[in-house]
Amino acid sequence: MHHFEYRGGELYAEDVPVRELAERHGTPLYVYSAATLRRHFEAFDSAFEGLDRLTCYSVKANSNLGVLRLLGAMGAGMDIVSGGELHRALKAGIPAERIVYSGVGKRPEEIEQALEAGILMFNVESVGELERIGRIASRLGRTADISLRINPDVDPKTHPYISTGMKKNKFGLDMGTAMATYLRARDLPGVNPVGIDCHIGSQLTTLEPFLEALDKLLDFWRALGAEGIAIKYLDLGGGLGITYDAEEPPHPREFGRALAERLRGLPLKLILEPGRVIAGNAGILVSRVLYTKDTPSKHFLIADAAMNDLIRPSLYGSYHKIIPVLEQERPRRAVDVVGPICESGDFLARDRELPEVEQDELLAVLSAGAYGFTMSSNYNSRPRAAELIVDGAEVIVARRRETCADLTALED
Repeated sequence: MHHFEYRGGELYAEDVPVRELAERHGTPLYVYSAATLRRHFEAFDSAFEGLDRLTCYSVKANSNLGVLRLLGAMGAGMDIVSGGELHRALKAGIPAERIVYSGVGKRPEEIEQALEAGILMFNVESVGELERIGRIASRLGRTADISLRINPDVDPKTHPYISTGMKKNKFGLDMGTAMATYLRARDLPGVNPVGIDCHIGSQLTTLEPFLEALDKLLDFWRALGAEGIAIKYLDLGGGLGITYDAEEPPHPREFGRALAERLRGLPLKLILEPGRVIAGNAGILVSRVLYTKDTPSKHFLIADAAMNDLIRPSLYGSYHKIIPVLEQERPRRAVDVVGPICESGDFLARDRELPEVEQDELLAVLSAGAYGFTMSSNYNSRPRAAELIVDGAEVIVARRRETCADLTALED
């Protein structure tokens, strides 16, 4: 569910016409719905009622400070993958003890930054990383609480670029290596093994891969207990999918019921790391059609939003529904919606059936709240879009539009 809907033939973001936002703030423009963010977080977190848990929003999905503050006020922790995301989470007022640090390539200075902040836990992905954390923590006179990320070799049945829990992926440790590494961690100065972590991929539309991974992790947890290693945190990562087109992902309630059957009564605190399922359908990308163009084989809509603004269609072949901001009773035709970038791979949609659209009219690209702005770039020296948060009738400029001066500020 989301709070973008037509009223009288005009698309609204909560109580504000999207057309007015585009006229006032320009395009391309990211617009997020505060009500949708709150609703999605509550729907997800409450699905695990009865389980001891901490829901850590995955910052990489949408790292805008306004979004982080909104979710933090609801009790969310944060799942981070870089020192920059740690900086953002702390600046947004998230208590360090609600922050979990994931990621396969933590730099020494990032590890030190996290230790000094006092985060809840590092999710460790290699033996070398474990040993480095131990050395840095010992030098600082601290002990780092850690979990090891287990690679359970489970096929999440998602796009290969966002599959992370199979043998061929760069993430985590296989079961055999993980057991030896936990035994190493038990005796290593500067670290304290307190958790098990697993994240098998993103945009999952069925529960079976989650539950297969969970069963393997619970067997592994019991084996660790037999070795005298007391684990209190079970981090199952994120990855629950959303509807972009015709997908029918399970509701978080189904996930919660399935986990409760396996975890109720166990002395484990559950950590969850939702990202896309919270933010994905809470945002749209608004774009103006600059030109229409016909060739012998194609009809193009050349929009002012491009692959630098939203790279998912070019990178993954991902589908995003595109609708006119003003409904029009016009014939439909197959079009390619493309941007101004000098790459043939610059497109938002190919061979898409849309009502006929004219020059200077507005389009809304839906389900753009996750992995939209966070993956944007300045390719072709294009300033990045502004970000707005709409909360009822209130409009908050969550990030101003970049200028050409911003592009060269670090080079002058």
